[in-house]
Amino acid sequence: MKAKLNKAREKSASPAERSHSGTHSANGAGTKFKSGEPIRFNSHGIPDYRLEVPDFHTVEEWVDGEFRYKVEGDLSVEPPPLRDSKYLNKEQTIDIYRYMLLNRKMEQTLENLFKQQKVVGGVYLGLGQEGCSCASAYGLREGDWIGPMIRNQGALLVRGFKPRDVMMQYMAKSGAPTGGRDAGSHFGDKHKHHIAAPISMLGDLIPVLAGVALGARMQGKNIACLTWVGDGGQSTGPTYEGFNFAAVQKLGVILIVENNLWAYSTPVDRQVACRDLADRAIGYGVPGFIVDGTDPNQVYDVTYEAAQRAYAGEGATLIEAKMMRMRGHAMHDAAAYVPKDYFEYWKKRDPIVRMEKYLLEKRWLSEKENTALIAAVQKQIDEDRDFADASPYPEGSTAGERVFCDNAVEIGFGYGKPKFKKSDKQRAAKSTGAVHLS
Repeated sequence: MKAKLNKAREKSASPAERSHSGTHSANGAGTKFKSGEPIRFNSHGIPDYRLEVPDFHTVEEWVDGEFRYKVEGDLSVEPPPLRDSKYLNKEQTIDIYRYMLLNRKMEQTLENLFKQQKVVGGVYLGLGQEGCSCASAYGLREGDWIGPMIRNQGALLVRGFKPRDVMMQYMAKSGAPTGGRDAGSHFGDKHKHHIAAPISMLGDLIPVLAGVALGARMQGKNIACLTWVGDGGQSTGPTYEGFNFAAVQKLGVILIVENNLWAYSTPVDRQVACRDLADRAIGYGVPGFIVDGTDPNQVYDVTYEAAQRAYAGEGATLIEAKMMRMRGHAMHDAAAYVPKDYFEYWKKRDPIVRMEKYLLEKRWLSEKENTALIAAVQKQIDEDRDFADASPYPEGSTAGERVFCDNAVEIGFGYGKPKFKKSDKQRAAKSTGAVHLS
């Protein structure tokens, strides 16, 4: 599924290395740092891996009787370089880059198929979020679980699904993971890929993943369970209840809050009063981190370290990945409410462009090798598109099959028989030979 991970090396910043993320330059452009800078801490002590701290916000205004948002602050600054990873080697970094390209080109193809009216339902794109989805999923190991949301389709690819699987799913073909019985990215796999299918009610995957982690622990194994939620979804009741349960029970749930600035048409600074959503980790009593969601190296390192804590039985982690949703909520949403300045600013922070530049500058890829890699990914996408397009639709007579789970279905234990301690009453009952009849 992916290259073998390097052995973890624990590093932490000394108190002398700490500074506050609330510090900005006088011209409002924000603070920028070099690739080798140590991590900083925000005003509440949350580690912040970013190499850039923007200083801008949205304001409301009425123009000619129409309401709109505009941006205040300097959006003209150039992006910083990627932060060097503490763990990724050359081969692994190129592998993540390939998954990001595959993610981008797959979604571009889905958009074309939608416009050709070959998609059943809507299409939800993760443009600009490929680095976060792919790098975070890459930080796990075999046996771990993920619970992706609609914009984390790159994570499906990392875990073993092919672009043709996703395309057939959107086209409701018989060869799709759900056999044409559901649309979009609403599918998973409990046997091989260990993926919990997305749930439309935002935040509801978090208690599901907490249950998966608890079940694994009852079978004697600590695993990492990674899921994502947006800045809007993190305010829901299930998010709090599920993640609080994981925190209290010290379950290895890794929650990435994708702060992509807009919950549909509501900017994040109109949703919450706190500056950093990662501050909520303090209330949960778990480690919290802030990363640049367009820097795959940052995302990978923090997720990888969170997974190591999960394996050690140290519990849950909350990660805030800051980035921009570069399209509307779905294909039906033109995102006219977003100021154009925002799009221009984040377009320069395209994770694929930044990763490509990083690899070329480190000479881990030559121009020729990069061109060949991009061509190979495009060839795979073209072949998978043709395969999906030519695939048949399911027979109408099978519509009732694979819909309900009846008592004939047995779901075995994934990690071994449950291990638990007997209570005093159980031991006493066994010693006295008590029999319980139902």
